[in-house]
Amino acid sequence: MNKSQHFIELEETYSAHNYHPLDVVIERGEGVWVYDVDGNKYLDCLSAYSAVNQGHAHPDIMAAAVAQMGRITLTSRAFRNDQMGPFLQELCAMTGYEMALPMNSGAEAVETALKAARKWGYKVKGVPADQAEIIVCQGNFHGRTTTIVGFSSEAAYKKDFGPFTPGFVMVPYGDAAALEAAITPNTVAFMVEPIQGEGGVVTPPEGYLKEVADICAKHHVLLVADEIQTGLGRTGAMFACDHEGVRPDIMTIGKALSGGFYPVSAVLTDQDVLGLFRPGDHGSTFGGNPLGSAIGRAALRVIRDEQLIERSRELGAYFKGRLERIESPYVELVRGKGLFIGVVLNTPARRFCEALRDRGILCKETHETVIRFAPPLVISKEEIDWALEHIEAVLMDEAVAETPVAFAEATSGLD
Repeated sequence: MNKSQHFIELEETYSAHNYHPLDVVIERGEGVWVYDVDGNKYLDCLSAYSAVNQGHAHPDIMAAAVAQMGRITLTSRAFRNDQMGPFLQELCAMTGYEMALPMNSGAEAVETALKAARKWGYKVKGVPADQAEIIVCQGNFHGRTTTIVGFSSEAAYKKDFGPFTPGFVMVPYGDAAALEAAITPNTVAFMVEPIQGEGGVVTPPEGYLKEVADICAKHHVLLVADEIQTGLGRTGAMFACDHEGVRPDIMTIGKALSGGFYPVSAVLTDQDVLGLFRPGDHGSTFGGNPLGSAIGRAALRVIRDEQLIERSRELGAYFKGRLERIESPYVELVRGKGLFIGVVLNTPARRFCEALRDRGILCKETHETVIRFAPPLVISKEEIDWALEHIEAVLMDEAVAETPVAFAEATSGLD
């Protein structure tokens, strides 16, 4: 038995089977490369679902983490610390919002945004008590809490987990007219992903975000953008909404906010929304802790100082263009922005991901027939060229396409 198999068996024995990962056991990483316990080297083309935009084990973020660990890691919000205030100041300066509320996971940020939007609806818009409605999109993925999965259109996310929280209305993604038709006097917010990542790197029609922003403003409805996966440079802009010049009323961010070192997320908005919160309204023991704040400050500096947004824009256009030129009978289309790319196949994607793993490239299927390519933004053109040789070979390989796919793989690949 090799080392990998030993760790796989331990995980299969002692963990709930709520994921279906590729069978590679990673023990360390550096930049865009990761290494398994058997000494094999892989190019990471998933970035931990865009959490390591800055690359694995970035030395500057690591130094900030180690330095802070030697001072203090947690105070809780019962007391103040010397890192949270500067972190939020730098975050607001970099994003253009007046206030931020730090949390830990992406789902916590979404839950916080939902509470903030409802509170605004009651206190500012004047919606009757407990009647607030929030409009969401088909194909959305905003997290895994019971409230969030309750407004998912994926049956697999919801099965056996009900009953669910009321107050959500669903409309088709990319259809601005459907949004406007669904708005009522009780609508307080519209929550949307600028690009649906888990949905298969689905991009809406050009102009959609600008149109829905105008609709929300017209009807006194908050626009809430979930930029947890698309934000912080991933799509070739600071935020995916920036491509259309849209400034959401509320934005949720996470993942790359810590460069993969620690769970850090945040809700960004202005005083007229977050200023409504009072002591006791919301909280988190770890949210805004000094370790996470110090790491977040370093992660933001790396994005800025290493010009990762510009790299994503330039190298993403190159990567996507090269993928589009691959004349594979199994490829339907290539979509995405920046280094956030989905290759849509006409056959299950899992077997192609496994074949790429065997060639030293790690990527993951989503929604059964989509391969998502999202390498760390520190990747070089030479590394992309190396990967493309293998990607093209695999996408052209009839033997890979005919590999049997197990039934369980139909729902795999989700964050």
